Amino acid sequence: MDPALIKIAIGGVVLLGCIGLFFGIGLAIAAHKFAVETNPLIEEVLESLPLAQCGGCGYPGCEGYAIAVVSDPDVPPNLCFPGKERVAAVVAELTGKKLTAVEDQIAVVRCSREEGRVSHKHEYIGFASCTAANLGFGGPSNCQYACIGLGECAEVCPFDAITMVENFPVVNPDKCVSCGACVRTCPKKIIEIQTLKARVHVPCSTMDMGNKVKAVCQVGCIACKLCVKACPAGAVAYENNRIKIDHKACIAYGPSCNEACVAKCPRDIFRIYQGRDVIARKPELGLKMAG
Repeated sequence: MDPALIKIAIGGVVLLGCIGLFFGIGLAIAAHKFAVETNPLIEEVLESLPLAQCGGCGYPGCEGYAIAVVSDPDVPPNLCFPGKERVAAVVAELTGKKLTAVEDQIAVVRCSREEGRVSHKHEYIGFASCTAANLGFGGPSNCQYACIGLGECAEVCPFDAITMVENFPVVNPDKCVSCGACVRTCPKKIIEIQTLKARVHVPCSTMDMGNKVKAVCQVGCIACKLCVKACPAGAVAYENNRIKIDHKACIAYGPSCNEACVAKCPRDIFRIYQGRDVIARKPELGLKMAG
């Protein structure tokens, strides 16, 4: 081989090496100068979390919550619902924040489609997705607020707390941690997070009224508002065409009202809530109980 070519090749390699070394030193200096110091406490808090990445705390993942609870004095230490009291106590100790009680909550499906014998207006043929089915004229049910029943809520639940029984979601109170994944996923917006201490509930989400409801469902709320008038605690309201219960006010008033709202409801859709023994569906219809 020509000695001149060898010298040129060696020179090229050396030049490239020098250029690489130059840029390497430059990057090292830049990384050192612009380095962002991380708080080791954030890592400690993150390690104490269950890393479910459910988003129930309202932050983007467990790391987002760890950063917020360490950096922001107004973020409480008990927002990790999957971790409950145990994790809340650890986070409170690490951050030096006051620990408040973690309220037991559960996801509830505000729909009585099967009990109300809601019929279908058409047969849905397509992707097994509630969101997709909802795009087709609001889903197959004659009640446009009824559960579509394709199990999208069960699929997104990171804790396997939802089981589809006869195309209807049944929530297992022993597994549900009220992360809210199902609430955010449901295209009908009929799943809510509710306290287990609730005294009453309304498993119906219709926004229609009177005969329009009666025409499609045997038990749906008809917006008669008798429950609103009957509640001595003022805990029942009719807002945005739907019954809303202030559970804190209801619990604070106590049982002396004898559940007047339940007694007054002509459709028997206003019911006593039984906490962990809440009836998911009526046994006589071949449906199961949660848990």
